[in-house]
Formats: sequence, C-alpha cells, structure tokens
Amino acid sequence: MKCLLILFFFVALPVEASLNIFACTPEWGSLAKELGGDKASVYIATTALQDPHRIEARPSLIARARGADLMVCTGAELEIGWVPLLQSQSGNAKIQAGRPGYFEAATAVTLIDKPERIDRSMGDVHAAGNPHIHLDPRNIAAVAAALGSRMASLDPGEAAYYRERQKAFLERWAQASARWEKQAAPLKGMPLVVYHKDLSYLIGWLGMSEVGALEPKPGLPPSTAHLGELLARLKQKPAKAVVRSAYADPRPAEWLAERAGIPAVVVAFTVSGTEQAKDLFGLYDDTIARLLRAAN
Repeated sequence: MKCLLILFFFVALPVEASLNIFACTPEWGSLAKELGGDKASVYIATTALQDPHRIEARPSLIARARGADLMVCTGAELEIGWVPLLQSQSGNAKIQAGRPGYFEAATAVTLIDKPERIDRSMGDVHAAGNPHIHLDPRNIAAVAAALGSRMASLDPGEAAYYRERQKAFLERWAQASARWEKQAAPLKGMPLVVYHKDLSYLIGWLGMSEVGALEPKPGLPPSTAHLGELLARLKQKPAKAVVRSAYADPRPAEWLAERAGIPAVVVAFTVSGTEQAKDLFGLYDDTIARLLRAAN
C-alpha cells in the first residue's frame, strides 16, 4: 500500500516545463503553445483588445520578463515603445536584443509596405515595413519553422520533442491553409475600408482591395473632416464593408458604415479577439467567415 501511495505521488506531480516563454502578443503566445506543448510555460503580455503599439511597461510585465528563457515578439518596431524597457528593467541577460533568448517573428518573413522615406508628416510609419505579419498563413508557417528551431536550440534535451510538434503543426497548418484559400475564393477583389494598416497581409493574401482607411495617417485617430471626405469618395468608388480589428474604436467604423449603407465588420485580428478565435486556427476560421458574411 505504501509503495502504491509513493507511486501515485510521483505520477500526480505536474510536469515541469523546460522553457519559460514570454510572448509579446497573443498570436505568438498561441504559436509557442502549439510548438512547446507541455515542455513550455507561455505567458502572454497583451490581449487582443489592446493596441500592440501602445503598451505600458508595467512592473508586472517586468517581473515576468525577468524569469523568461525566451521572449517572442513581432519586431519590426511594433513593440518599440515598451519591449526595450522590459528588457533593460528586467536585468535578464537571456532576452536582450541579439541574444538567443530574444526572437523577432518579423525576421522570418518578407515585410510589405516598406517606406522609401520617413518623416513625421507620414504618421506612425514603420521604417522596416508593415509589422502586422500574422494574418497571412504563409507567414505563420515561416515563423513556426524559425521559432521551433530556436526553441530546440535553447532546450537541446527536448529538441526532438519540439521538432516533432513543429512538424505536426506545419502539416495541420498546410491543410487548413488550403481549405481557407478555397473557402475565401469569393472574397477576391472585394473592396474594403479598413481602420489601420493592420489587415494588409490578409488583404494581400486573399486578393481583396483596400479603397480607404479610417485613419487619415497611420496612428492618427479618425477626424470628422477625414471621415466626411472618405464618405464622399465611397460614393464614387463603393466598398463592400468597413472592417476594423477588435481593439480599435468602433465609433468611426459604425458612423461611416451607416452613412455608406454597408456593413461594419469586426474581426478578431489576433487570438482571443472574438469568442470563436480561441487559437490560430480559430482566428482564421472566424475571420474568413465574418468577411464572407459581409460579402454576401
């Protein structure tokens, strides 16, 4: 009986994760969980209802960063206002820029919208290009390959485990991507008004077109004058929908949609942005379903 109790005690002990991962945004937290399984403990620093450009480097985030083995961020200046503060204030040598414990997803893909010049009059423009890379499934696949390799190198004792999970994820992802492209075929050419340039990779992947933006310039809030001008333009070149991400202010989109006589569509933008977007697969399923409803 005593032996059975001892055996039960050891079986009941929780499996201790090998990697402590700090994910800057929900999409990379979700991907890290897919690749890490029970070998990774993943903390996600932000929610889908927060603008990833504008996060405060709170003491609680600094404390989390202090114990991280791996920090996974987008890069391309998306988190430039807060991640460098976390890195410096945490005192964690592992996650400093240039160290193996700091991973930028944007380095695994080719960025679009790279400006030829930069000045203040252009608004919040990223010099490296558009950092909102995760709404093209081809980018997710490229990041998964790079992130899985990084995790294996940081935890060589479990490298085979990470490689196996990476392979399984990429196979499932390829199958899902083919299904999404088939489902979304009716969206090709669909003209949209967006809020911010955060859906550009999705629009490019599905062959839709952006005919206007609620922001007069990237990062600047919509003004009454700009919305009026945009409404006038839509009378000449109509859109099928006004689309905004879950974290964006709904009022400008609803104002324009009502007056233009088109639907206002809310997409999750990232994992947990809607009830259906519980993981990366749900994010794409739900986003395409919402756009198809607007198209019809």
